Amino acid sequence: MKTILLLIGSNVFMTCAWYGHLKWFSGRPLFLTILISWGIAFFEYCLQVPANRIGFTSGRFDGYQLKIIQEVITLVVFIGFAAVVLKERPTWNYVVSFGLMALAVYFAMGFRPAGGPPAGG
Repeated sequence: MKTILLLIGSNVFMTCAWYGHLKWFSGRPLFLTILISWGIAFFEYCLQVPANRIGFTSGRFDGYQLKIIQEVITLVVFIGFAAVVLKERPTWNYVVSFGLMALAVYFAMGFRPAGGPPAGG
């Protein structure tokens, strides 16, 4: 659970760094916007690196699973960000795409040996 919470926090910072400037810094020079985004991204890494280390070294997740989990969390965080900050709503094709990502998590996480290490580990 700690890994997931850290990845959620990491993705909030990442989404703000990558997309926040579209609304918050659109009138600023690009170079300044890049520096501000890098500053925000620093906090993303401060959460993401420990999340992956904890998840991997605990034996709970392998690298593939961590990546798939991270991508789905990224989509969930972005959907909220897009709705609240960018004032955008997902269309049917984005909803289907998200469903396919959720299906990827099912396949990545649902076929592990009971009580054994993660698949491929």
